[in-house]
Amino acid sequence: MTPRIKDILHTAPAEQLIEAQGWVRTCRDSGSLCFIEVTDGSCLAGLQVVAEPNLTNYESEVRRLSTGCAVKVCGRLMASPAKGQAVEVRAESLSVVGPADPESYPLQKKRHSVEFLRSISHLRPRTNSFGAVVRIRSELNFAIHRFFREQGFVQVHTPIITTSDCEGAGEMFTVTALTGEQLRQPEPFGQDFFGRRAGLTVSGQLQAEIFALSHGRVYTFGPTFRAENSNTARHLAEFWMLEPEMAFCDLACDMEIAEALIKDLIAAVLTNCAAELELFERFISKGLLHKLEAAQAQPFAGMSYTEAVDALQSSGRKFEFPVRWGEDLQSEHERFLCEELAGRPLIVTDYPKEIKPFYMRLNDDGKTVAAMDILVPGIGELVGGSQREERLDLLEGRMREAGLDLEEYSWYLDLRRFGSAPHAGFGLGFERLVQFVTGISNIRDVIPFPRTPGNAPC
Repeated sequence: MTPRIKDILHTAPAEQLIEAQGWVRTCRDSGSLCFIEVTDGSCLAGLQVVAEPNLTNYESEVRRLSTGCAVKVCGRLMASPAKGQAVEVRAESLSVVGPADPESYPLQKKRHSVEFLRSISHLRPRTNSFGAVVRIRSELNFAIHRFFREQGFVQVHTPIITTSDCEGAGEMFTVTALTGEQLRQPEPFGQDFFGRRAGLTVSGQLQAEIFALSHGRVYTFGPTFRAENSNTARHLAEFWMLEPEMAFCDLACDMEIAEALIKDLIAAVLTNCAAELELFERFISKGLLHKLEAAQAQPFAGMSYTEAVDALQSSGRKFEFPVRWGEDLQSEHERFLCEELAGRPLIVTDYPKEIKPFYMRLNDDGKTVAAMDILVPGIGELVGGSQREERLDLLEGRMREAGLDLEEYSWYLDLRRFGSAPHAGFGLGFERLVQFVTGISNIRDVIPFPRTPGNAPC
């Protein structure tokens, strides 16, 4: 395979013959020379190619190159006299692999609105900003697996099709092989593919708990789905979720692992994606680098839910949603707490049991559960986790309160019947993490193919 442009740009110019392939970003004809910037997605910078009139196809193809054309270049790697680049290629041959009609190609060398780019999701990876997002996603993905491997975790692939609703919210997409007519029959799912109603998973947590209680430290990382008819900048119908589960781990241990993970991921991006972060600092979010460096360097702040409610009520701030003990914190509340009150990432603990799922461990006060959310500036909630309820009788009581069929969840209760142990875990929304490290405000702009109500283009 030919070398990537990222590697070529870091090669010492020794006038050696090299080959490069990619897409034309710009082509400038000075009259006696053509200066062509070629990119291949490996980095933010492009490779400058200098083409002279002695090329056999100079008039027929080279001078007519336009943005988006795919090309193959062979030439000498030379020191560049131009500012901002160490090397350039003096072309000895340049062939057009795939043309792009400039009259109809929708991307040009100018800034395009994010709304326009969402309408051409099949082409937006070729832009500087979205190309940088994709590289940062890749870096974060690799760093996640490295972190957990170094901490002795085992990766588990939990099912995408499930018959268990982890959140109890009823916002699952139904998976069925039945026809429309069959679905209109009384109790149709007994005749369906799985013999019961099934859906796309909202979380791999319950299945991950199975392996935490056999392998100690596990994590699952994959797509999750919510059939929530929401068109906000914070919600997607399909997104990626990271979910570790740890046996013999309490809430304090859970918070320690989550904070260490976030700091490690930020450090990886600061080290390996400096050019991409500089782009977002300049054009998307002023102060981004300082925010990331501060989050990576200092301990996260902490307070209980009750303390958070008291702080919000005494803040003198008028919020769109009223603040009352026993009700969930809204995004505006979360952002006030971490951005203005704490000035850094904040861990809020011990939420009322009524607003949290059945599997969270009941605290001794009987009113709150051993839960934690990590709130970060610009986003709000990034991580939600808890110590899981390991006591069979209390878990059964919480499930009855939630209206769940204990027989349907008998396998989950078996984990408490046979060798139960304290265990904890959390979920980290991957797209929200990408938002945090890039400063991008809309979650649809940090995932390759956003799935939202009425929108699934390719």
